[in-house]
Amino acid sequence: MLEEFFSPRSVAVVGVSRDEGKVGHIVFDNLRDGGFSGAVYPVNPGADEIHGVRCYPSVTAIDDDVDLAVIVVPAPAAESVIRECGEKGVGAAIVISAGFKETGLAGAAMERSLIETAREVGIRVLGPNCLGLIASHASLNASFAGTMPRQGSISFMSQSGALGTAVLDWAAGEGIGLANFVSLGNKADISEVDLVRAWAEDPQTRVVAAYLEAVGDGRAFVDAVARLVQHKPFVALKSGVSDAGARAVSSHTGSLAGSERAYDAAFLKAGAIRAHSVEELFDISVAFSRQPLPSGPGLAILTNAGGPAILATDACDRAGVSLASLGSETVEALRAVLPAAAALYNPVDVLGDAPASRYEDALSILVKDPDVRAVLVILTPQATTEAEGTAAAIGRIAAESGITMLASFMGDRAVAGGVQVLRDAGVPHYPFPERAVVTIAAMEAHRERLRTPMSKPVAVEGDAVVVRDAIEHARAAGRSFITEQSASRIAAAYGIPVPAGGLARDLSEARALAKDIGYPLVMKIASPDILHKSDIGGIRVGITDDAALAAAYEDVISRARSYMTDARIWGVTLQTQVPTGREVIIGMNRDPQFGPLLMFGLGGIYVEVLKDVTFRLCPVTAREAHRMLTEIRGYGLLRGARGQRPADLDAVVDVITRISALVSDFDEISELDINPLIVHDRGDGCVAADIRIGIGG
Repeated sequence: MLEEFFSPRSVAVVGVSRDEGKVGHIVFDNLRDGGFSGAVYPVNPGADEIHGVRCYPSVTAIDDDVDLAVIVVPAPAAESVIRECGEKGVGAAIVISAGFKETGLAGAAMERSLIETAREVGIRVLGPNCLGLIASHASLNASFAGTMPRQGSISFMSQSGALGTAVLDWAAGEGIGLANFVSLGNKADISEVDLVRAWAEDPQTRVVAAYLEAVGDGRAFVDAVARLVQHKPFVALKSGVSDAGARAVSSHTGSLAGSERAYDAAFLKAGAIRAHSVEELFDISVAFSRQPLPSGPGLAILTNAGGPAILATDACDRAGVSLASLGSETVEALRAVLPAAAALYNPVDVLGDAPASRYEDALSILVKDPDVRAVLVILTPQATTEAEGTAAAIGRIAAESGITMLASFMGDRAVAGGVQVLRDAGVPHYPFPERAVVTIAAMEAHRERLRTPMSKPVAVEGDAVVVRDAIEHARAAGRSFITEQSASRIAAAYGIPVPAGGLARDLSEARALAKDIGYPLVMKIASPDILHKSDIGGIRVGITDDAALAAAYEDVISRARSYMTDARIWGVTLQTQVPTGREVIIGMNRDPQFGPLLMFGLGGIYVEVLKDVTFRLCPVTAREAHRMLTEIRGYGLLRGARGQRPADLDAVVDVITRISALVSDFDEISELDINPLIVHDRGDGCVAADIRIGIGG
């Protein structure tokens, strides 16, 4: 997949300038000077030769086959070059030229036409408006970046060319090798999804890293990454996640959702690891590329300084990394080789005067402890410190033991030699231990992902006719929401418990309905123009007899008319009052990129105050639904606190999976809130006391 981009036999550079400072000339030089073994053909109708290499007036004039074309011509000329490439039989093109959709409507139209032509002639296109690509194992630098990275096993994609050049230069300085580097540019054809799929099959790639600004096809992205991470980790840095530009919505879920929540949920669904800085992106990626995954939880910390060890321990607590419990045999073996003042329990402190041999003795003992699955070696430069010798011992023991090994040599000039020895040995180095702990946490999370069997959403049999009728009725009335009664029928059609009730258009109907369903009752104003009923006093609870019913009816209707004089008042809805219980919210907002985004949290009036909520992309499995319950801070209230009986968590999980099925089955449902879902004690179930459903296109 995409072989002609990453392992071409020949490359044509269209738009090579005689001026060595021009982009086309730089690309040509990079291809020739980077060690690419295939043929490189410069194309420029105004030149006979470039650096003594014959120059061709067009791609079609080249005598031999061409696998890849790098196009560096003015934007208006790019489409004709693509057509010539099609005539020549070129299968892949990198359009470095700028001036397309990033410049406005005219540029966007030109870009669409370019891609239409490329599809017509059977050419895949990277870009336009991109830096190009690098495939280090093919010695291919088809970019205008000034740095060719050393060979490695990290494949990195970037939606920012400028960031890409900075990363390439930084990686070269840090000795970080890359298998592939791709600048995506405008993603008019080839996208992040194409690269994920291609690198999943690439034997040179052990880990995929990405800087993303936006994802085009969210569902395809999640699916591609989920398939990739069964074999290789995916580490992503996502920018531009401010919720300031979130669209206006009427539901609680919509007001709490946003791009940040959606991308978090998407990465979680796919099994991606989310980095929060470029530094963290490569901290994690380098460890995956150079070290085996920990076989289980259990980190040992070996240090020559107490302070950094405490910082590392605190970082472990924040990141959820478990420290190994050293066995008695390990402790006694350490006691035999370390000074009397040394700390023998995890963290193990070999003291500030430790030479390389003391580190080696202690590390050799630690890696044999069955509870130790990873080791972080911390070194601070002191008078007797032997940084290079210690680093050599770490590399040797890491290779022999197969234990995940990370190092933090704190300092600069005094430890520089040791840091280089660590790099040469394939042991990731971090200038501060906290960064190493974050990396270990990411590796452990990926290990757990691999060992957790994949589960499928629960099959839910719903009455689609009821749902379809309610949606069509609302559309015919020109409404963007389902009435409360219809929303209750939709919920019941998918097996979600709702209280008995109905619509009463006047007091007489209210009395008759009350007689049918029985007291106590809840009354709510029924109006298509009043969505937030509690804001106007449009809800009455605890109605116990006919007199209270009449008084509540008059008051609710009066308040509604005072609040909105032109509101359409249909009457009131009456429901059986549900016994008290824990109140939670379950909601859905349809994200434009990833589809239905499900929310769970504490409900009632507190949801937007406490914001104690968690999100998942649909469809949601039973395992995911249960994890949603445990992730909120208020989980203790549901589990049972201070002698209270636990809530019926299984019933909540069942409702979550049923809502997931409902909104997955009907794309027309744009938002949904059940607030509150009243949850009773274990075994007693739950009831959706209030349901709001919005519909879209």
